[in-house]
Amino acid sequence: MTVLPLQAAATDAIGGGETGAFYVLGTIVVLAALGVVFSRKAVYSALMMAVFMIGLAVFYGINQAPFLMVVQIVVYTGAVLMLFLFVLMLIGVSSSDSLVETIKGQRLLTAVVALAFLVPLVGGLATITVGTPVGLAAGVAAAGGSIPWIASEIIYRYIIAFEATGALLITAVLGALVLAHTTRLKRRRSQRQMSQDRIRGDHPTNLPGPGTYARHNAIDMPALLPDGSVSELSLNPVLAARAPEEQREVPEDLRFTVGATPGSAADSTWSKESHHRDEQDPDARLDGGSEEQEGKG
Repeated sequence: MTVLPLQAAATDAIGGGETGAFYVLGTIVVLAALGVVFSRKAVYSALMMAVFMIGLAVFYGINQAPFLMVVQIVVYTGAVLMLFLFVLMLIGVSSSDSLVETIKGQRLLTAVVALAFLVPLVGGLATITVGTPVGLAAGVAAAGGSIPWIASEIIYRYIIAFEATGALLITAVLGALVLAHTTRLKRRRSQRQMSQDRIRGDHPTNLPGPGTYARHNAIDMPALLPDGSVSELSLNPVLAARAPEEQREVPEDLRFTVGATPGSAADSTWSKESHHRDEQDPDARLDGGSEEQEGKG
């Protein structure tokens, strides 16, 4: 008897530990997959996808495919998915964005694609259930290792699918570039032109920062000038272009801190008292604030 039949016979027997691990990990993976679909926030869906990918990597390890296990964790979970998660946390995606149908009839198209994937999935499960499963030990031993065996299978047997996947990835990259490209709001200026415009303009020095003379120091909150007016120069043009109607309207409670000297103890004390009064009686903010400020003056 040769080595390959011995290894194939050894892999046919499934122990109790492997069966228990399959059911435990299978339950976790199925729940994570359902979490990806039914989570209301995209960040939670990405985290559930990470759990799903880690469980899939453990399945690779159980089936004697350590190379696929490492690639699944390092490349997909550690690099691609984490990059996707960081982008979601950076730009922010609300649940209301997913309700907008950008493509007409996309729900019907989604159902058709799901059925197209369901047919080969059911066929594969039927083949595994009816037929005799073949382990990975025979192919790995014949090729001299898991990595040469995977390489030979990809290059010789699945070369068309491999090339199609590469073309799909290139198309996805080009689509991402097209979606990320935006039209400039103004004509691109050189460094020399920007320096000349700054010297000739009203603000040769740095522009006022956001949140000045205000209770909030957020980057999207416009600054208030000493007279209580809004400084349009304190906002980044990109932030102002994203939501101009929100940037022009400054909450009225931000104007209460203008009367006191910025940074003084009276300013801090008066701001705290005004904030406490606003929480108790929001309708009387303007009258109470002006009277209190005149009394302090």
